[in-house]
Amino acid sequence: KEQAFNQHLASDGHIKESYRTIKVASSSLVNHSTNIEVQGWEALKCLLICSLLGLLSVAQADLQLGFYAKTCPKAESIVFQYVREHIPHAPSLAAALLRMHFHDCFVRGCDASVLLNSTSKTPAEKTAPPNLSLRGFSFIDQIKSLVEKECPGVVSCADIVSLVARDSVLVIGGPFWNVPTGRRDGLISNATEARNNIPAPNFNFTTLKNSFASKGLDLTDLFLLSGAHTIGVAHCSSFSSRLYNFTGKGDQDPALDPFYAANLKKNKCKVPNDTTTIVEMDPGSFRTFDLGYYKLLLKRRGLFQSDAALTTDPATKSSIIKIVSSPLEVFFKEFALSMEKMGRIEVLTGSAGEIRKNCAIVNS
Repeated sequence: KEQAFNQHLASDGHIKESYRTIKVASSSLVNHSTNIEVQGWEALKCLLICSLLGLLSVAQADLQLGFYAKTCPKAESIVFQYVREHIPHAPSLAAALLRMHFHDCFVRGCDASVLLNSTSKTPAEKTAPPNLSLRGFSFIDQIKSLVEKECPGVVSCADIVSLVARDSVLVIGGPFWNVPTGRRDGLISNATEARNNIPAPNFNFTTLKNSFASKGLDLTDLFLLSGAHTIGVAHCSSFSSRLYNFTGKGDQDPALDPFYAANLKKNKCKVPNDTTTIVEMDPGSFRTFDLGYYKLLLKRRGLFQSDAALTTDPATKSSIIKIVSSPLEVFFKEFALSMEKMGRIEVLTGSAGEIRKNCAIVNS
């Protein structure tokens, strides 16, 4: 049995060193404990090997680069080709697809639950207020249909959402990040969970920090992922209270630059109840993935209260000042690391979930 296990181990470099360490430790203990019965050591050895097999199972079920290399080798190429062909004609969709990925991962993990339609019993995530302005569902569906023609029932909608977000940002000149694949699709989509888990634009710093921490993301991830707002747009309704009724007394948020606020009221959000007008979050370069968003924060010109909140924490504000004074490549590199980390939130792998045939409906 040990010989067979060693042969299996030889093909898994990820845990070879761990097994070697365990064997060395076991041998050392044997040398210094000669009074222990052989049967006891055989039991311990079995326990160690069984535990290691458990680790191996987890490692095999985890995400990995090139997960579809053998089962659907053209999958990632199909996704990228479609994105490269269509995003240049609708560059604003890049931000929408990136936002979709973010909203998906914050509810039940990155499992494409955001794509599911409501059922007769449960309203789906896409019907929750934070998701009513999401776009790009048909874009994902079209790519899914192309991948299904190539490899039926192999590539998950969750992986497609993750790949499309990365490729869309890349095509408009933004950073590249690794997207390990192997996610499976969730079976549940609940509007209440979306309402409770997606960070709101009126969050203060403490609430933001707690929201991100609940997903395994730290303060560095918080300020870096917020940088995606450099290509974002927002409806007036998302921040109009900062302009017209911040404390319920018809006042303006004092944290918002008064000249910027006056400009917004005059040219964009002209009435308090405007629900249709869209405002660029990084005016002048919202189609360029750059440092403009952070520079605006330091001028007190972030649109959302949650944007402004980033500068209320000394450590986070210091990080923003540092990233603004660094080459753009530094932001790209660090943003990429946080995106890859976000893409691993509570993923379903192995035999969990399913591979949906239609991204909007669970398999029958």
